[in-house]
Amino acid sequence: SLIRTRIRYLAKGVTVRLRDCLPKRYFHSCLMSDVDGPSDVEVLVLPGSTQPFSSCTRSSPASTSLNDNVDPIELQEMTDPECVSESSDLCSAAVEKTSRPDELQERAAPVGSVGSVQTTEDDEEDSLRHVISNRPGQPEGNDYAGNRIVTSKYNIFTFLPKNLFEQFQRAANTYFLALLIFQLVSQISSLNPVTTAFPLAFVLAVTAIKDAYDDIVRHRSDREINNRHTNVLRDGNFDTVVWENVEVGEIIQVHNNDFIAADLLVLSSSEENNLCYIETAELDGETNLKVRQAIPETAELGEKAETLAKFDGEVICEVPNNKLDKFDGLLEWKQHKYGLTNSNILLRGCRLRNTNTVYGLVIYAGHDTKLMQNSGESPFKRTATDRLMNYLVLLIFVVLVVLAIVCAIAESIWEASTGEAFQWYVPWDDELNSPAIIATLQFFSYIIVMNTLVPISLYVSVEVIRLGLSWLIDWDCEMYDEETDTPPKARTTTLNEELGQIQYIFSDKTGTLTQNVMTFHMCSVGGNCLYGGTPNAPTLTDSLQTMKLDQESKRIDFSSNEYADKNFEFYDQSLLDDCRTNKEVTDFFRLIALCHTVMPEKDGTTKRPLYQAQSPDEGALVSAAANFGIVFTERSPSVVRLNVHGKEESYQVLCILDFDNVRKRMSVVVKGPSPDDRIQLLCKGADNMVFERLAGGQDDKKQKTLEHLKWFGTEGLRTLCLASKDLTEKEWDEWNRKYQDASTATQDRDEKLRTVFEEIEDNLTLLGATAVEDKLQDEVPRTIARLASASIKIWVLTGDKEETAINIGYSCRLLTDDMEQVFIVEGRDVPSVKQSLTTLSRQIISARKQYRGLSPDDDVDFVDGKVHTSGLEPKESVRDATDSPDGPTLHDEPEFALVINGYSLSPALEEDVKDLFVKTACLCKAVICCRVTPLQKAMVVELVKESKKAVTLAIGDGANDVSMIKAAHIGVGISGKEGRQAVLASDYALAQFRFLERLLLVHGRWSYMRMCKFLRYFFYKNFAFTWCQFWFAWFSGFTAQTVYDAWFITFYNVIFTSLPVLALGILDQDVDDATCLRYPKLYVPGQQNRLFNVKLFLLSLFNGVLVSCALYFFMYGAFHSILSGDGKDAATLDVFQTVLAGTLVIVVNLQVRQTFLLLVWTCC
Repeated sequence: SLIRTRIRYLAKGVTVRLRDCLPKRYFHSCLMSDVDGPSDVEVLVLPGSTQPFSSCTRSSPASTSLNDNVDPIELQEMTDPECVSESSDLCSAAVEKTSRPDELQERAAPVGSVGSVQTTEDDEEDSLRHVISNRPGQPEGNDYAGNRIVTSKYNIFTFLPKNLFEQFQRAANTYFLALLIFQLVSQISSLNPVTTAFPLAFVLAVTAIKDAYDDIVRHRSDREINNRHTNVLRDGNFDTVVWENVEVGEIIQVHNNDFIAADLLVLSSSEENNLCYIETAELDGETNLKVRQAIPETAELGEKAETLAKFDGEVICEVPNNKLDKFDGLLEWKQHKYGLTNSNILLRGCRLRNTNTVYGLVIYAGHDTKLMQNSGESPFKRTATDRLMNYLVLLIFVVLVVLAIVCAIAESIWEASTGEAFQWYVPWDDELNSPAIIATLQFFSYIIVMNTLVPISLYVSVEVIRLGLSWLIDWDCEMYDEETDTPPKARTTTLNEELGQIQYIFSDKTGTLTQNVMTFHMCSVGGNCLYGGTPNAPTLTDSLQTMKLDQESKRIDFSSNEYADKNFEFYDQSLLDDCRTNKEVTDFFRLIALCHTVMPEKDGTTKRPLYQAQSPDEGALVSAAANFGIVFTERSPSVVRLNVHGKEESYQVLCILDFDNVRKRMSVVVKGPSPDDRIQLLCKGADNMVFERLAGGQDDKKQKTLEHLKWFGTEGLRTLCLASKDLTEKEWDEWNRKYQDASTATQDRDEKLRTVFEEIEDNLTLLGATAVEDKLQDEVPRTIARLASASIKIWVLTGDKEETAINIGYSCRLLTDDMEQVFIVEGRDVPSVKQSLTTLSRQIISARKQYRGLSPDDDVDFVDGKVHTSGLEPKESVRDATDSPDGPTLHDEPEFALVINGYSLSPALEEDVKDLFVKTACLCKAVICCRVTPLQKAMVVELVKESKKAVTLAIGDGANDVSMIKAAHIGVGISGKEGRQAVLASDYALAQFRFLERLLLVHGRWSYMRMCKFLRYFFYKNFAFTWCQFWFAWFSGFTAQTVYDAWFITFYNVIFTSLPVLALGILDQDVDDATCLRYPKLYVPGQQNRLFNVKLFLLSLFNGVLVSCALYFFMYGAFHSILSGDGKDAATLDVFQTVLAGTLVIVVNLQVRQTFLLLVWTCC
């Protein structure tokens, strides 16, 4: 294999790293010392070897950028002298090659044997991108993509040949084309070629029209995007051009609320400190604003076109890739080098917010942008019915060949015994004077005559039915969302019946299960006062303050507050009263209004600011504080202004201690307001993090607040604790010096900052706790309950933090207090994760054995809730069978749930752990994966697909759900607030999660049932039709004479039997929609493939053979001795075939209902 060592220059330093040709599990790390100080060394241990193959990461003192993040899993520092010794040569060579920090190189090392490495240099231009500002096309020879995107498949010239080529990839079409060619040979064909040509042309035309329509839609979408307008700097002026004409190396101007046309390096901004704010809903599904910033050196370019036109810097960066959260590069300008990170980049698809103007240099365009790199082609999805149909068509072809062989052998026998004396009626050709030769030709003749056994019209009928079923989904008013004016949309016509076979649902959380709208719901102040709730909500226990809300409680009137949100609902009047009179409550909301990263935006129509928040929680809390009279009105990098009950207050922001997943809290140090100008530390965060840092003497307050928090948790609310601390000038000055030293450290900056933060975030005074509700979408708990009753397992895959995901799990009743245990897997490596999963699996199996009265030593396992004994099929226990009159259930069994974080999921998906992970997860009633990346979502879906051989559905609303949607058998996009990328990648689009219930339990079940009935009936009628021809062969000397007229053969499936079967496949209902929803267990037969399988296919075959036998021989007997009035035989072939054909059409059309009854009887 080829190991690539990428050398990157960041700021003033050098980095040499071993990269990505082998899985991470083969990498370890150690620490090496040299004259310049410590350096990280990545060590690769090849499988089957104990010797390490090493590369190093050598960082000079200034190499760490402010925004660098080190993955603790990827680089684990260890001390290993043996490793240091063996790596020294390679490290020295690598660093020597990069001793000058003015160039970027790409190295490659083919691994021949461990311990001996030969290094060869890759072509630098193949691995790095060079972009020169204001010089499109430079450097010469670059082949960078233009900004025009094309997602369509055809154009006017390629459509016909390419589409026909694709259609003839289908074996059935190729088969009938070969059949048509055979029919052109008169020696072996007794049928007019039109009998095959017409149906084949019809099928090809219908499919081509459908493909053309789909591609026209793609062309329109491409045209709309490519013709958007932006401003590009050309010849010293900003000209308006369409997106597709933007080139790499040009500088473009982006205005507020504009979409970004290409991936840009931010050069300057109209805002203070050269900041800009973007919304990334189309990229990662998040609606909160993110901050990007120009480096100080380019920020001086300002907004003048003349100055920007003189900018001639060169950007050297990585080649196009799909990593949305990572960018490595440098800027060379005026003989200086400046490190570039993801915080300096604006990506195509983002939208500029709260910023008047931004100027950026195009570094990636068109299909090279990260958005398009993440938008790979949708995989071709086929249903289980399609796969079964292909198998059955092959089986039918085998039957056809067997019948043709039987007829050919019989023909040779007949010719040898009778045919030679019968030549006066069936003469032999001069060339065909041997029974063997004649029989060989007759074999092909019977393949042609009985070709209707392999029905070409089957595929076009299936397409017509699927199209009709898709229209029924589109037209369902019960799935129409009036609030957003959004109807359901079937974006594919090929997967309808698989909606009735779903076994696993993988759902996003934010915007899918929830509305992605946070609302302030309750709060606890000082441990003594509990506020909030809704009328008639359950009251608290006696040990807590009882909520005094009842049906008479009215919504608070905030009309006297000109800053209040008229849509805000709160029912506890005492909080509003205390906020005006109680200093403790006022300080509580003042902290909320100061400790955040929210940006206010004024729209000019109201006095109330519009709050743009990176976190929906922060937006909800700041908005709630404004409703209660403590209004956050304005912020700059150093000042925050409040309006407290009509009085203006100004605070100087001395320091912001940012939130991260390790600290799980955020703090700010502020000074003010005048004239006191006291310095305060204000902190909010997770309860366990805040409580650890409280000063002594607050035990009673802590205990009461903990009880309140427990109550909030049972309600599924998102909680934060608030605390504060007064600082003296001396304390602040001393700490600030430490902070400045830590923030400019070149080694271990993050750890040093955390240590300094710990020093000041101590001896805090608890103010209280907040409870914010991320409102579920309408009827989500009921929908999940019904889907679970239909034996559908639901997994939640979300990027949210663990606490949030668990809270929402309780809110939507995916998790319940009745569960035996909710297991949280927190390991960070393979051994710890494997041990956690093994322990959990054993506990679940032990609990189930105990419940069923089995001995711990019994050799049993559980498969989807059933007892599985070695060597035997899974079966229900006696206790199971008596749980419910409707059948065996397991809801009295101990139930478990599994919660796993993204950093634990990575090792859980490794080859030697993934089977254990799937087994353990499937033993749990609920599975929640949090902090997962889009790729991990797709990997989980793929893992379940492969391991369980189950039909999967993924549902989401953001761009971060696209990979999951594409990976599942069926993808559903929610038309929510996080852009439309998920909808565009989906197979079905809905406005609300609750509509999924009707989509599956009603339309999915109906579609599956109708398709099964159609296939059963279709195969039956074709066997009845074709086997009459086989019987006739025994009475026609095996001459391949057809028993039907040629035009009847052509139109049998197209006209004579088409309408009943299409009506059956599109409109038939066994029960109405209300019954489908009332009894979810009706969905189970589809999951178990009960309505159409090989057994039922063979039953249809047998039924068709019996009907053909009865019809043919009844007609043969009826016409055997009939004479006309003149004494001649009246049973001519024309009369016989006409009566036989007419009777066949009547019988098979009338037997639609009987086929259905037989199907029901068989399934029961």
